[in-house]
Amino acid sequence: MSGEPTGISRRNAIRAAGAGALLFGLASAPTASAAPGSVSRAPNLPRGFTKTFTSHYIDTGDLRQHAVIGGAGPPLLLLHGWPQTWYTWRLLMPALAKDFQVIAVDQRGCGLTGKPRTGYDTGTLAADLVALMSKLGHRRFALVGHDTGMPISYALAADHPDRLDRLAVAEAIIPGLTPSPPLLGTSKANERLWHFGFNRLGAELNERLVQGREQIYFGAKFAASAHRPLPAHAVRHYIDTLARDGEALRGSFEWYRALETTIAQNEQRKARRLTLPVLAIGGGESAGEGIANTMRLAADDVRSVVIPRCGHWITEEAPAEVLAALTTFLAPYRGK
Repeated sequence: MSGEPTGISRRNAIRAAGAGALLFGLASAPTASAAPGSVSRAPNLPRGFTKTFTSHYIDTGDLRQHAVIGGAGPPLLLLHGWPQTWYTWRLLMPALAKDFQVIAVDQRGCGLTGKPRTGYDTGTLAADLVALMSKLGHRRFALVGHDTGMPISYALAADHPDRLDRLAVAEAIIPGLTPSPPLLGTSKANERLWHFGFNRLGAELNERLVQGREQIYFGAKFAASAHRPLPAHAVRHYIDTLARDGEALRGSFEWYRALETTIAQNEQRKARRLTLPVLAIGGGESAGEGIANTMRLAADDVRSVVIPRCGHWITEEAPAEVLAALTTFLAPYRGK
């Protein structure tokens, strides 16, 4: 018994409504539980993960999106970066699910989500997420975006300001907003950033160069941007997902090929400053305070967390520190 003499608490009522919306949104969507890249096929998940989280396909009209969903409470959308999938959030998701309905999605072109030939500018990618959350019955939600998920999250906040309650971003630049790094930087910077030019190559040149050599290319990228090396099983999982078929490899590059469109969009977005609370997280051995400096170019209310002895892959290098930062930042939203 809750101890309340009549009805249920406002918090539990919201949780029940959210759960009902989830069931309604997925009523006609087949589960993705048996597919490689789904929860049931993911390696080395935290203990009890599959009791809370399941994979689903959600058809939002022109795109079938894969999302891993679990927990109860206000909706919290998690958006991965390149070259990862929803799996990057696995170490944080069980704790977050105690207070939130957690939705970790594969963005367009990645993981088990559809891989159309077009639509990889951040405006379209943000609209994908709005459609996903609408289908799940969520009008407003909180959003956390890492790597390429950061500029997509910025686009969503700027283009759909009525949809977000809070925004947390980590470890990326925002093309068209962040000053571009020099072409001839340090050797260390080149190891981390040279993929920006390579991934944009046309005529599927980069696919032909990488196919059959995924371990070499993506393995080098994971190693160059890490301060605390990622587990071998995680790197292998990401690389196997990309090597499984040519469409997965192509989809991983399309975000970069759409950068000119994204930059033009961001030139327009700069005129619309963000007013919602923003948390900027940087790895002390990577972007550091640069994440907050970027977001201050676009937002009025920016809090900064820099995680020491951490590289680019913050959710896997320092999950406890990231969870602590998100828990504090999301506390006002948790009670809604």
